[in-house]
Amino acid sequence: MNPTRITAAIDERTANLLEEMREEMNISQSELMRRAIQFYHENKDLLDLDRDKFRERIEMLSSGEHVILDVDHWLLFLKFMETHQDKEDFWKQHEKIAISHAEQLSNDIKTAKDLLERLEFCNFFRLVENTERDFTLVLSSETPRKFVKIFIESFLSSIGLKTEIKEDIGKIRVKLL
Repeated sequence: MNPTRITAAIDERTANLLEEMREEMNISQSELMRRAIQFYHENKDLLDLDRDKFRERIEMLSSGEHVILDVDHWLLFLKFMETHQDKEDFWKQHEKIAISHAEQLSNDIKTAKDLLERLEFCNFFRLVENTERDFTLVLSSETPRKFVKIFIESFLSSIGLKTEIKEDIGKIRVKLL
């Protein structure tokens, strides 16, 4: 197949980026443009996400501190923990991890909404903001309810926010006091 030739005008900054990437990858400008267009096509759904959320997702995964886990494995793990002889120790360790996360993320998470949006992003629940100080977390299953509740209570308490948390079967309601 004969290649289709195109002409594109780009600004100096873009031209510098193009040259830098071309040299880094040791490929022609044409090959770089083909790859860039293909990459954009394959990832356009991700790129349509809010830029900050996309950046956050990439940072979380690329740091090596987070994993993607099938929801069935996640629920199996939590159900197993409820029957395990050391379950109380698990919940205490979970609380310590939440406090550690609060310390680690203190520059990024300053409000309850910041935390809840991050956890929604992790797919723990769907967040409904009832008011500026009142939220409903809609869980996909009742199994992670305790896990989510302990994490939120411990984290928010650690950053100095007082909350009232109420549990329903498939929801958690968080109210800032």
